Amino acid sequence: MKTTFELVAESRDAQGKSASRRLRHTGKVPAILYGGHVEPSQISLEHQKLLVLLDNEKFYTSILAIKVGDKMQPAILKDIQRHPAKNVVLHVDLQRVLDNEKIRMTIPLHFTGAAGSPGVKTQGGLVSHLRNDVEVLCLPKDLPEFLEVDMSQMNMNDNKRLSDIPLPPGVELVDLTHGRDVAVVSIHHAKAEKEEAPAAAAAAEAAPAAGAAPAADKAAAGAKPAAGAKPAAAPAKKEGGKK
Repeated sequence: MKTTFELVAESRDAQGKSASRRLRHTGKVPAILYGGHVEPSQISLEHQKLLVLLDNEKFYTSILAIKVGDKMQPAILKDIQRHPAKNVVLHVDLQRVLDNEKIRMTIPLHFTGAAGSPGVKTQGGLVSHLRNDVEVLCLPKDLPEFLEVDMSQMNMNDNKRLSDIPLPPGVELVDLTHGRDVAVVSIHHAKAEKEEAPAAAAAAEAAPAAGAAPAADKAAAGAKPAAGAKPAAAPAKKEGGKK
């Protein structure tokens, strides 16, 4: 089994929110290592080193070598909890893997050839990515880093489905095993832009007309009487005496 990244971990006994908070203050991340038909292990990882590894896309889809003391255990990253506002990892879940047992992993899709496809290059279509990753089922030795979707031959209104993605030997798509052959990418007309253009033009034409009336009213209100002109006489008051 090929491992790409190595993580040095330490065993930890204290558990709970307070213990995890104290651990984070020392630059460590609480984690759990489970699976492999053995009891789960509470461990801690170096926070700074973990942040560096998390910037590498391959880290999420690789077999990791977790070293606890003098024991090495292959595992995969199953879950990671981050702080909502800070670049801080709060907790990590790692799952042990065995050579002869299949694993389920979510891996990214890499789309290629879109710019040179007939649908985009000569027909003016737009690309919509409907899925950016897929869940695969395979043995650890067959785990791919990503799956490639070739768009170079796609025309207008074409789409690619899960069944169109080439798979390495030994790899299955979980959705397909459940009968869900959904689309992952499509090329389509820019309908929204065509509908918005006339509406924007109409609004632009209406704007000067709408502003003309208020402007005229202001001009009339602010106009000064011509030189020598007498002000209009006030209306005469009726006398209210008795006859």
